[in-house]
Amino acid sequence: MNFDVESHLHAVDRSVSSLEREGQLAHAVSLSRNFETSADDLWDAVTNGDRIPRWFLPITGNLVPGGRYQLEGNAGGTITGCEPLSHISLTWEFGGDISWVDVRFSDGSPGQRRLTLTHTSLHSEHWEEYGPGAAGVGWEMGLLGLALHLADPTAPLPDEVAFAGSSDGKAIMRGSSDAWGLAPAASGTEPKAARAAAMRTTAFYTGEPAEPA
Repeated sequence: MNFDVESHLHAVDRSVSSLEREGQLAHAVSLSRNFETSADDLWDAVTNGDRIPRWFLPITGNLVPGGRYQLEGNAGGTITGCEPLSHISLTWEFGGDISWVDVRFSDGSPGQRRLTLTHTSLHSEHWEEYGPGAAGVGWEMGLLGLALHLADPTAPLPDEVAFAGSSDGKAIMRGSSDAWGLAPAASGTEPKAARAAAMRTTAFYTGEPAEPA
């Protein structure tokens, strides 16, 4: 699969913030991207259990407010809120931890629809080691899959292992990790620590040591 790595990296707006959740320090990783499609099509791609596996992961469960979902080999949780064409909120439960995902839909540029995803998690050793990139890169790869699916809904989902090992796959994961390394620095995190966390994230996703910028 060949595509313009830089255009996909530049298509994403990224931000990181710290807040209090349930009386504890938490961090919110947010990313936004425009998609050239209609409001109905984007909503259906993100909420239809038959379409989600075509760009993300196989999913089972009751995909309605209050229902439980399970992503194959990954997180499960409860759908805590839903406003058609506008908003979805859910818990993200994995490895004994719980975090929260909020997805909002809005108008983008003419002919486009904008999706903004925010993943909030409590402060942890995992955050200390990897920073926002651990979640940020993963979700960015998800939105890349969504963009490819919306551009050609009949195309099969690219093989995850083959893509991760390809030059384009490594380039986009490295570029995403680098970008997430800059986001916490902009919000006040010590730049050296943010860069070190980004390098560990790059190594995790690509399987290769990251070179200092």
